[in-house]
Amino acid sequence: MKKLNLISLGLSLLALASCSKKSDNAVVSTPLIQVGKPISNAGTLAAGSYKGTMLAGQTYTVGGDITINAGDTLLIQKGVTINMTNGANFIVNGDLISAGTKDAPITITDPSKSKKTGPSTAGGDDAYKGGWGGIYCSNTSKLVVIKWTHLDFGGAALKALPFPASAGLAAGNQYILFFENPTGVFILEDSWLYGSPDDATRFYGGYLNIMRNTMEKCGGVGGDGFNAKGSSAGNMAYNLIIGGATNGTKTASDGTTAGPCQFSIYNNTYVNDGFRNTGVYGARSGSVEIENNSRALVYNNLIVDCNFGVRIAGGPGGAKVYLADTTLNASALFPKTSYGYNYYYADNTAIANQFVPTSVAQAVVTHPQATDIPNMAAFLGATYTFGKVYDGSSLVGKNNPMFVNYTLPATADFWVTQASVDSYNFHLQAGSPAAGKGTTSATLVKPITANIPVDPTFGSSEITLPGADMGCYQLNGNGNHH
Repeated sequence: MKKLNLISLGLSLLALASCSKKSDNAVVSTPLIQVGKPISNAGTLAAGSYKGTMLAGQTYTVGGDITINAGDTLLIQKGVTINMTNGANFIVNGDLISAGTKDAPITITDPSKSKKTGPSTAGGDDAYKGGWGGIYCSNTSKLVVIKWTHLDFGGAALKALPFPASAGLAAGNQYILFFENPTGVFILEDSWLYGSPDDATRFYGGYLNIMRNTMEKCGGVGGDGFNAKGSSAGNMAYNLIIGGATNGTKTASDGTTAGPCQFSIYNNTYVNDGFRNTGVYGARSGSVEIENNSRALVYNNLIVDCNFGVRIAGGPGGAKVYLADTTLNASALFPKTSYGYNYYYADNTAIANQFVPTSVAQAVVTHPQATDIPNMAAFLGATYTFGKVYDGSSLVGKNNPMFVNYTLPATADFWVTQASVDSYNFHLQAGSPAAGKGTTSATLVKPITANIPVDPTFGSSEITLPGADMGCYQLNGNGNHH
């Protein structure tokens, strides 16, 4: 257990002015946790090794890679702003704690770039070009916790390999988050990822809780949002993912012999995903992709104007072996890939034709589900063969989820270029047809819960159970708090 020094921020009891016999009212400020010594913000932080604490409310400028050595911890207190220059990265061989709060989030950004509202294209928006680098965590990194943190304009290309990676990392990669310790813990909660030229994240191992985040404009002409590979296992839940180039969430057991990638993917909201990918149409998804020996439970997701629905890839001509809902392994964390209770809305026929993805460029094994909205099992009928092309034109414009502020039906091709939240509000209105249609089975999170520590600072704040309302926002106030 780490030895933590507590900084008192003026713990005091404020006595009443009069000598009243009434109970005194105590005003107590909560002390902030500090690890090691404070890090000064007096000048630009040059490339080098760092440990200790970046202090609350201060602004730091970083001019070169910040390295956290194995066994060391860097803690960032609430309200810190970190201006990253020269494409700098965090190289994490030890532990990193970014402890923002709802009232005082942390911001890590490239100060030379600014956010753009409205229509967005890969060639005309700084979001897709990469500014600062990323947070690259080696297989000696045991714990990374990122809470209430803005990660803006990441993805500058790695100039050199920062550590001997076990898989999936090379000079030139452009990720915001990378983690590969198969026994480590990675927690990303209540945070924002804005802009990346490629995959926003790559996870090649570890136990992960990816929960209640907002992701905008990730991937230029390709790239996934939350991309889990290797033997990583965990939850991806209550995230809002808008305007991603390809998949919003993806699992694939690439780069490991330690076992399959296994995730529970539930109560996410996907909007306008899958349209900037310039690769072969049908070889990638636009919301959820399960492929290459990975397993997943996929439930309660709200998928609006995305290129494809939940896609269980079948593989091209047997070149890869995929575990879909046809394979059972009782000893696995997730014995069987399963999915259902997902909600779809489309503004054109091409999108509706892929609520149940078809074998356009690659074989798929996604079965239509009677619990989905619309009921695709009934729509396609008992004789439907998975992967077969169908006519979904009669589904266009049906089942409007009734967002608080986002006009549906959308104008022509609006879903292709609107890639950020801006002033829109993707909460559900009371009376939404997406309300109360999900499953609340705790079995969706049970497989991974024991491996995720719960702690206000050094763990998950809360592993939010599945909610009855489709998507990341719940009418009872649970779920995503953005």
